[in-house]
Amino acid sequence: MVYGGKPSTGCHLCRKRKIKCDEALPGCRNCSVYGRPCPGYRPDTIFRNENQKVARLMRKRSSTPPDSQPSSRSTSVSLSRQESLLLLPHVVDSTWEERAVCHFFDQFTVDSDASDICLNHLGFLPSLYAACRDSGRDDSVSSCLRLATEATALIALSNQMNASPLLLKARAYYGMALHELRNILSSRSQAVKDETFATMVILSIFEDISGERTGLASSHTKGFGFLMKLRGEGQLSHAQGRDLFICAYVHTLIENIVLRANIRYSSADLIFGQLDPSEPVPRLMITATKIGQLFAESSSGQGSSEVDTVTQITGWIETGRLLALEMADWGQHLPDNWLPLVVHTRTGESFLTYQNISIAAIWTYYRAARIALQRHMLDLRDTLASIVNDSQTVQREAALEEIEELTTDTCRAIPFSLGDIDALGKPIPASIEGRPPVRAIYGYLMQWPLWYVLTFGLGTAAQMEQIRSSLSRVGSVLGIKLALVLAQHGSVSGHTAALTPNSFQLMPSMGEVSCI
Repeated sequence: MVYGGKPSTGCHLCRKRKIKCDEALPGCRNCSVYGRPCPGYRPDTIFRNENQKVARLMRKRSSTPPDSQPSSRSTSVSLSRQESLLLLPHVVDSTWEERAVCHFFDQFTVDSDASDICLNHLGFLPSLYAACRDSGRDDSVSSCLRLATEATALIALSNQMNASPLLLKARAYYGMALHELRNILSSRSQAVKDETFATMVILSIFEDISGERTGLASSHTKGFGFLMKLRGEGQLSHAQGRDLFICAYVHTLIENIVLRANIRYSSADLIFGQLDPSEPVPRLMITATKIGQLFAESSSGQGSSEVDTVTQITGWIETGRLLALEMADWGQHLPDNWLPLVVHTRTGESFLTYQNISIAAIWTYYRAARIALQRHMLDLRDTLASIVNDSQTVQREAALEEIEELTTDTCRAIPFSLGDIDALGKPIPASIEGRPPVRAIYGYLMQWPLWYVLTFGLGTAAQMEQIRSSLSRVGSVLGIKLALVLAQHGSVSGHTAALTPNSFQLMPSMGEVSCI
C-alpha cells in the first residue's frame, strides 16, 4: 500500500494557496494579512478519496440494508463524514497573483497591534487591498492599488524563487499602475484618497525590491512630499491616514538624513502632533526630525559676510551639540526590554542581541543617525576652523571616537539582526525547507542604516567587509535588490574624503553620491 503523505490540517484557504498554515486560533495569520476570514481547520480524523475503487466501495457500503449496518453511533458518524468528503468538489489552484500577495503580506507587513511591539510597516495594506479587491468597483484608484500591490508582490516572489516569468508579469503590472497613477494625480479629488497615497508607497517598495533606481534617491520621494502637503491635516483624522502619513514621512526623513535629499515639501509640523514622546520610537523620530531640519538649514548656504557666517555656524554647532545630548539620552531612558544584551562566545567574540529583531532594527537606525549627526558636526567645525583658525581638536577627537564606537556596535548587532544567532548568542541552524532566517521586512529596514555606516562610518576593513557582505545577503537571500546596489556603492575610503573641510558643502551632492 502506497503512503500518500500526511494530510494537511491547515485551513482551506491556505491549502488552496499551497502555503504553510500556522493553524492559530481563532484564525490563521495568513488569512488575517490577506484580509479574509479564516474558514477554520480540518478535523483530526481525515478520510481521503484514494481512487475510484474506494469511491465505489463506499457507495456500496452506504447502500447496504439497515440490518447490516454497524450499530455503533460513532461508526455511523464516521461513514457519514466519509460520504460527504467524497462529494467535495476539486479545489482549483490559486493564481500566482494570489500566492504572491499572500507571500508579500507575510514578508513585508507588520501590524504593531497584532504582532510587534514597536514597528508598524504597511499594517494598513492587507485590509485596504482586500477592500479594493472585494468591493466590485472598477474605479481607477482601486484598480491602481491592486495593480501596484500585485506588481510588488510578484517581483518579491520572483526574486525569492528566481522565476523570470513572474518578473515579466510584475514589470507589466508596474507599468500599468504607474500609468494609472499619473492620470489619477491630475485630479485633486482622486489624488488625496488613501488608495492613491498607498499606491505611491507600494510603488516605491517595488523600486527597492527590483533595485532599479536612477541613482540612490527614490523617484517617488518628491511625490510623497507633494501628497502629504496636499492631503493636509485631514489625513491624520483616521488611523489608516495616520499610518500612511507616518510611513511616507519616515521614507522622506531617511533620505533627508542619509542622502541629504532636498525635500521640497516639509511635513515636520504635522508629525510632531501625532507622536507620543514617552514611547521610544516616536521619541527617536522627533529627534531625527530635528536632525534633518539642522541638515537642511545648515546646507542651504552661508551668510552675506564672514561675521554672519561665523555666527551661523556657531549656532548650528550649538544646536547639533544639544541634539547629540538628546540622542545619547534616548539610549539611557529605555524600558528594560529594549536594552541590548552583550553575549560572549567561546572564541572571544561579543555580540549584541535584543528581545526581538524589530528592536534591533530601531537601534541600527539610532546608531546611523548619531553617526550622521557627528559627521555633520565635524564638517561644521572644519568649516569654522577654516575661517577662524580654530581646529577644536578635543571635540574632533571625541566625535571620531564616538563614530568608531557606534560603527563597532552596529557590526556586533548584525548577526542577531539577520537571524544568524538567537537572543542568547547561539547559532540558529539553517531551515531544512530553505526558508530565509528572517522575514524580508527586517532586511529591508536594515539596508539604509547599514549602507550609511559602510560609507561614512569609521570601522576596520573587516567591519566594512562584514557590512558589505550583510547587504549582499539581504539582496541575494531576501530578494531585495537595492541592497546589492548599496553594497556596491559602499566605499571604505568614502568616509575619509567626507571628513575634510569642504567650504560649506557639508555633504556630497546626489550627483556625487549616485553614480549608477
